[in-house]
Amino acid sequence: MSSAPPPIPVTVVGLGADGWAGLTAAARSALSSAEVLIGGPRQLDLLPAAACPGERVAWPSPLRPAVPKLMAEHAGRRIAVLASGDPMFYGIGRALAQELGPDALAVHPHPSSVSYACARLGWPVEETEVVTVVGRPVARLAAALYEGRRVLVLSAGAASPNEIAALLRERGFGPSRIRVLEQLGSEREDAYEGLADGWQHPPGDALNVVAVDCRRDPAHPAPRLGATPGLPDAAYEHDGQLTKRRVRAATLCALAPAPGELLWDIGGGSGSIGIEWMRTHPSCRAVAVERVPERAARITRNAAALGVPGLRVVVGAAPGALDGLPAPDAVFIGGGLTAPGLLDAAWAALAPGGRLVVNTVTLESEAVLAERYRRHGGELVKLSVAHAVPVGGFTGWRQAMPVTQWSVTKEKDQDQT
Repeated sequence: MSSAPPPIPVTVVGLGADGWAGLTAAARSALSSAEVLIGGPRQLDLLPAAACPGERVAWPSPLRPAVPKLMAEHAGRRIAVLASGDPMFYGIGRALAQELGPDALAVHPHPSSVSYACARLGWPVEETEVVTVVGRPVARLAAALYEGRRVLVLSAGAASPNEIAALLRERGFGPSRIRVLEQLGSEREDAYEGLADGWQHPPGDALNVVAVDCRRDPAHPAPRLGATPGLPDAAYEHDGQLTKRRVRAATLCALAPAPGELLWDIGGGSGSIGIEWMRTHPSCRAVAVERVPERAARITRNAAALGVPGLRVVVGAAPGALDGLPAPDAVFIGGGLTAPGLLDAAWAALAPGGRLVVNTVTLESEAVLAERYRRHGGELVKLSVAHAVPVGGFTGWRQAMPVTQWSVTKEKDQDQT
C-alpha cells in the first residue's frame, strides 16, 4: 500500500544587505532550485537571474492577508520566500508558521540587523531592548525609554531617525545619543550620530537601524516613569476620571497581567488601567470601553504618550458595547457597575481561570459587590489612602475617598451569573 508523498516544504531564506554573497551554500542551493521566488522587490533584486531562474513574485500590500492566497496559488511547487535577516525575528517566518505550520517550513536564517548592530556598537544583545516601528507607530518607543537603557529601533524607512529624535525630545529624553546604522553587512555600510536635542541630519538610506543611548533630561516637565504599575497621576491627561496612583497599583496587582493576555477595561475614564496593563509586557493587549467620546479620545492620546498606541478603544456603553469583543483573560470594571446586566456580562465573558476586578466608591455599588462576594468568593477589600497636607503651621492627614475592591478568579464549576 503506497502513501501520498509528503508535501514540499516552503523554504524561507534570510537575506542581508550583502545579498547573494552573504548566503550559505545551503541557502543558495535552495534558491537556485526554487520554482517560485516570493519576496519584496528589493530582496528579489539581490538575487542573480542566472543562479535563480524561478518565477519571481513580489509581495502585494498589505502583505499579511496575501500569505494564504499566494501559498495556495503555488501549492505543489518548490517555493522560496525571501526575508530580511532572520525570518523568525519580526519577519515573514512568523506569518508562514501560523499559516502552514512550523513543520512545513525549511528556514535558513541570516544574522539579523540587531546582531550586526550590537556587534558594531559593542552592546550585549541580551541587554539591549529592541523596538520595531516597521508598520507600527513610532510612539511604541516611549514604553522603552528609561535612564541608561540601550534601545535598538528597527526603522520603517529613511524618515524614522528624525521621527525617533522628535519623540525623544517630546518625552524628555533629548540628551540621548542617537546612532543611525545604514546598510549593515554590505559594502555600503555607513553610520552617523548626534544628540536628539540637536538632531538635524537629513534623511539617509531607507535600510537603517537606530541605536539610542537613553538619557533623561531632569529639567523636562514630564514626570519620571518607572517600570511597574502605579505611574504618577501627572503622566495622564484626565478630567478627574482617573484611578489614582496607589489604587491603580493595587488594582493591577489584583488583575495579575501575564504575557499575551487580553484585558477589558470597562469604564475606561483616562485609560490608566488598560495602559499600565499593556506596559507590563509588549505582548499584553487591552480594550478600553468608554461611553463618553471626549474621554475615549483622551484614552487614545494617553496610550500613545505612554508607549502603548495599540490599545483598542471602543466608544459605547457597556454591556452593549461588549458584543463582539474577543474573549478576555481579565476584566476590570471601574465605572457603571449598577448598569443593568453589566456585571453578569463581564462574568459570563470570562473562561475558567479568568480574573475579574471591580472598584467602587458608592454604597449602592458596594452592596452589589458584597452580594457577589457572598456568591462567588474572592477577596473584598477596602483601599484607603491619606496624604499629608498643611494644617495651619502643622501637618495633618487628608483622607481620600476609600475604594471598595472585589477581585475574584473564576473557577471551572462556578455558574455564569
